[in-house]
Amino acid sequence: MVEWQPVILSIKVASISVLFVFFLGVLSAYVMRSTDIPGKAALESLFTLPLVLPPVVIGFLLLILVGKQGPVGILLTKYFDMQIIFTQSAAVLAGTVVSFPLMYQSTKAAFEGIDKTLEDAARTLGASEWRVFWTVTIPLSWPGLVSGLVLSFARTLGEFGATIMIAGNIPGKTQTIPLAIYFATESNDLITAGMYVIIISVITFSIIFGLNHWKGKNITLH
Repeated sequence: MVEWQPVILSIKVASISVLFVFFLGVLSAYVMRSTDIPGKAALESLFTLPLVLPPVVIGFLLLILVGKQGPVGILLTKYFDMQIIFTQSAAVLAGTVVSFPLMYQSTKAAFEGIDKTLEDAARTLGASEWRVFWTVTIPLSWPGLVSGLVLSFARTLGEFGATIMIAGNIPGKTQTIPLAIYFATESNDLITAGMYVIIISVITFSIIFGLNHWKGKNITLH
């Protein structure tokens, strides 16, 4: 018997995560493109690190950071009387961290593909940096931003390693689709595991197909 709670939770976690990822990714890519700060190469490497490190390592690092004895965890307990570990917020945090590099790389590539003379022309006409960003930079880079959002959503939807480290597998609370698949398989309930595999495969295929279809229509129109 398939419980729909892991499906609903996975979509909820992925949706919230991509909101954070969008703003963090766009802001980071814009700052890295527009400024020449010291240690830029090291910072970019740090941004990309979650993409190459095993998710369980990311989960361990987050556990050290936001756990009860971690610096962030201690501050949250002391000043807000709350903890992130083993909550849905932990699942959102894990999804945000592991999917951030995809959004950052897509946004960075989109920004770098913009003809800077168009932005300079807007500045010459008196537009502020804020207006140039919203009326020139963002519209011209929108296809790249959408790609980053879709890929980040799909990555978060399939996240397992970091999630199980800091959110755990609590049915009805933190159990996402990948966790449900793993523990159903561990219990030798292959039918349930197979159903979850089909569900997550259909969801991810649909959003990737939708992205490719949308990009294909945009290319045709242009």
